[in-house]
Amino acid sequence: MKNFEYTITDPLGIHARPAGLLAKTAKAYSDTTVTIAKDGNTVKASQLMKLMGLGVKQGDHVTVAAEGPAEEEAITAMKKFFEENL
Repeated sequence: MKNFEYTITDPLGIHARPAGLLAKTAKAYSDTTVTIAKDGNTVKASQLMKLMGLGVKQGDHVTVAAEGPAEEEAITAMKKFFEENL
């Protein structure tokens, strides 16, 4: 399992547009489970409504994890996505 922590810098947090793009990015690694955790709640990054249900706001700390055959590629893609979009 690979993971990293990230502090959200987007003023709106994880709202509809980036959440949709994040879910799409996570779905590209169908054989690997990508999760996002905040305050003890963990959801699959590919599940848009659950992802938005975390209520991630600017300044929140999240942990992104990937587990599976493509975890290295998935975590690299997630880290890049977060740095560029959130």
